[in-house]
Amino acid sequence: MSTDFDALVIGAGIQGAGAAEALTEAGYRVAILEQLGVAAATSSRSSKLIHGGLRYLESGQVRLVRECLRERRWLLAHKPQLVRMVPFYIPVYRYSRRPAWLVRLGLSLYALLAGVTDVYSRFRAVPRDEWDNLAGLNRDELIAVYRYYDAQTDDAALTRNVVDSAIAGGAQLICPGSLVGAELTDYGVRVDYVADGQLHTLRTRVLINCSGPWITSTNARCTPQVKLPPVDLVAGTHIQLPLSLGEKIFYVEAEDGRAVFVMPWQGKTLVGTTERSYVGDPRDVAPTLEEESYLLRTVQRYFPQTRALQVHNICDSFAGLRVLPQNGKSPFSRPRETLLCCDNDRLPRLLAVAGGKLTSYRATARKILRTLRPTLEADAGGGGDRSAGHNRNARSLEERNL
Repeated sequence: MSTDFDALVIGAGIQGAGAAEALTEAGYRVAILEQLGVAAATSSRSSKLIHGGLRYLESGQVRLVRECLRERRWLLAHKPQLVRMVPFYIPVYRYSRRPAWLVRLGLSLYALLAGVTDVYSRFRAVPRDEWDNLAGLNRDELIAVYRYYDAQTDDAALTRNVVDSAIAGGAQLICPGSLVGAELTDYGVRVDYVADGQLHTLRTRVLINCSGPWITSTNARCTPQVKLPPVDLVAGTHIQLPLSLGEKIFYVEAEDGRAVFVMPWQGKTLVGTTERSYVGDPRDVAPTLEEESYLLRTVQRYFPQTRALQVHNICDSFAGLRVLPQNGKSPFSRPRETLLCCDNDRLPRLLAVAGGKLTSYRATARKILRTLRPTLEADAGGGGDRSAGHNRNARSLEERNL
């Protein structure tokens, strides 16, 4: 029996977009099923950064940082219209929880992981005679300022760009479309979904659950269900203030020691993010007054010119959801590694993607392709209706690292 698609991707956030792009570039027939809109949820509510994750070094996530720095390099080279390098500044005060020597050590390791040939891997201590040029940064008890480089992007625009690339490669976008149920059969996966007010059915060789904060509810509609690890939804809020601090991004400590970014965005200043556990419908996540006050206090601690602002002066705020593993630690300390969960280790047909970072979406897509290739090639070798040329495309795609 023939199938309509080789792969159905549930979700058109950055992880689903990346998976669809990788699969279409490998020559597979792909459909994307999205219930709200491209980048409608978490992928438009991030900190807008393409970065290695300097703070992840504190929790020993060296492999993740190296992977993200490698992906940053590729994105800068191949999507310069969407990703650009920006100077980041880390002020260190007498009362800072991270002393100057620790910050310098972290930046040294970060530079080493980026590679000595990377012109943006270098960092430096900003001389005192240049502190007047730091957007009015509070200088009381300031003992050091370090500058390094990372990248900024429009997260929603980047996601749309990747979806457009997948569509140009032959992928079909079904949006809005909601999954009703998926059942594993002898011939692949039968999928029922609603679009345009009608119930539709398609057949696919594999199904990839990239629905982000809906991962559990999407998995519950699949038979059999993939065994997922215990996960939490963690909300992160950003606020936007009606003033500009220039083109610099500041990486500061909040009152509880968490790292917070203060950055330029659309002519204003974006501040974030928070981390709190969330229970409920992902569509209903929203900033709380407590989070908005926390972020406003953070920026006022470092920039005296913002101290006249009140919560009602915040011109915009938004909240997104991360999927993080449960491990008893605070959300700030939990690992950010992407988890791939399958129905079958040898020839998987149902795959769920838990977590994932904007920066490393291509690395996640490569892992998805590697995981599913045995199934897709076995189908082709067993008389499926897909040509063997797609197998060669898939192999060559991985060889050139996407």
